[in-house]
Amino acid sequence: MNPPEFILAVIFLVFAFRIISHRMGVPTGLGRRMDRFGGPVQDSGEPLRLREEVHELKERIKVLERITVEKENSLAKEIESLRDR
Repeated sequence: MNPPEFILAVIFLVFAFRIISHRMGVPTGLGRRMDRFGGPVQDSGEPLRLREEVHELKERIKVLERITVEKENSLAKEIESLRDR
C-alpha cells in the first residue's frame, strides 16, 4: 500500500468510527454525552440552573451598561454646559 492510499484508508476509518460511535451514543470527547437518539444527556438540573444564572447575569450586565451610558451622556452634557459659560 503506497502512502496516499494509506492516508485515505486512515481518513475513511476515522470517519466510519465517528459515525458508528455517534449512532451508538458514545461520548464524543467534547464533554457531552449523547442519548441513543442523538440528543444530549441531561444528568441533573445543574445545566438548567447554570443557564438561568447566565441569563440573570446577562440582564444585570445590560442594566450596568445602560447606567454607564446614561452617566456618559449626562457627563457629556455637563461638560458642554461648562464650555458654553
